Amino acid sequence: MSKQRILSGVQPTGKLHLGNYLGAIRNWVQGQEDYENFFCVVDLHAITVPHNPATLAADTYTIAALYLACGIDLEHATIFVQSHVSAHSELAWLLNCITPLNWLERMIQFKEKALKQGENVSTGLLDYPVLMAADILLYNADKVPVGEDQKQHLELTRDIAGRFNDKFGKKKRPILKVPEPLISQSGARVMSLTDGTKKMSKSDPSTMSRINLLDSPDIIAKKIKRCKTDQVRGLTFDPENRPECNNLLNLYTILADKNKEEVATEFANMGWGQFKPLLTEVTMEVIKPIQDKYKAIRAEKGYLDSVLAEGRQKAEKVAAGTLAKVKKALGYLSPL
Repeated sequence: MSKQRILSGVQPTGKLHLGNYLGAIRNWVQGQEDYENFFCVVDLHAITVPHNPATLAADTYTIAALYLACGIDLEHATIFVQSHVSAHSELAWLLNCITPLNWLERMIQFKEKALKQGENVSTGLLDYPVLMAADILLYNADKVPVGEDQKQHLELTRDIAGRFNDKFGKKKRPILKVPEPLISQSGARVMSLTDGTKKMSKSDPSTMSRINLLDSPDIIAKKIKRCKTDQVRGLTFDPENRPECNNLLNLYTILADKNKEEVATEFANMGWGQFKPLLTEVTMEVIKPIQDKYKAIRAEKGYLDSVLAEGRQKAEKVAAGTLAKVKKALGYLSPL
């Protein structure tokens, strides 16, 4: 039997942090042998909010290199850049024309970001979920790894695919595959170092709120030393009353590969002055191999370009087939 296909990606905005790794990429790596994987750097999504054109290309390389450094294996996965495959933009337009506007206006992420941006909010931000649907549907993805913040977008993708199949497909012969969510049971929800009630995020204005995968040991030690804690001695898992303590203990549990009962016993009578150096040590044990591999990948001239070129060729082949079926169903004249 052929393996089921997975599609996922990360924007080249900000810097990949520990939350991105523990919550998503590590799970991709652990399950990659079980699926046929397409992992893209979603640079078209990156310009839906104000961005820096001077760093976009460099940031795209960084994300691609970190995919590999984190353990994505090219024997099981295709890595490519979203904008290198023009079918993403073309299918997004075609899907726009069958997607009701009110479906997009109800998206929670759009409402939240539009509130922050005010009059400067772009049409691209409103249309972001349709482009995401095009990303997924182009590759006939069976499953899509999603977190809490992307569940609504995936539901929209399923709605768009269903609507297209109903309007333009034939009975029992759908044109677009309706994907299923892949929700990992081991996916970690890492919270901010400055606010234990909020998720660690690339968009947080404070760089002290997150540990980036490429932070130096000194910076990591500084961030952990200064992270928000409470005045209570004895560390306990208590998300409601001690969110920062709960977050840091969870982080240690995941990084040290221990269970909660073991960690709760180990730190029941410990203070922050003793705990934080231990958290710094275990964090570096996980991050250093990633950083070493990243440096080796970036030092090998031309390697990353060859990976992305091969990835583009593989992605284009699959995407072109889906796009051709969609255009035929819509009645377009095929080129001679």
